[in-house]
Amino acid sequence: MSAAAKSGPSSKSAKVLYRPIGIASSLVGGLVANAVFAQVWKSVVPDGHTTPPNALDTDHRMSEILAATALQGAIFAVTKVVVDRAGAVMFQRITGDWPGE
Repeated sequence: MSAAAKSGPSSKSAKVLYRPIGIASSLVGGLVANAVFAQVWKSVVPDGHTTPPNALDTDHRMSEILAATALQGAIFAVTKVVVDRAGAVMFQRITGDWPGE
């Protein structure tokens, strides 16, 4: 049984109270995801480039740019879900209300 199912539907006040917490956790999640991506990038790139290529980088092939972007997107998506879920669980433990729908 999910955490939301245990506490029933969320109230409007829980959603309003959670909004600033959700914003803060999103900011923290972005910082964490960026740090994780930087470490993963350093470990997977053999030639020692510390910064990933961007769309306008002429030193890299399009396939390298797409691979870097896909890796970054996957890391950011997973990190966002983990941080959002952890924030919601903490909110529920403190208030007794689940902040989502």
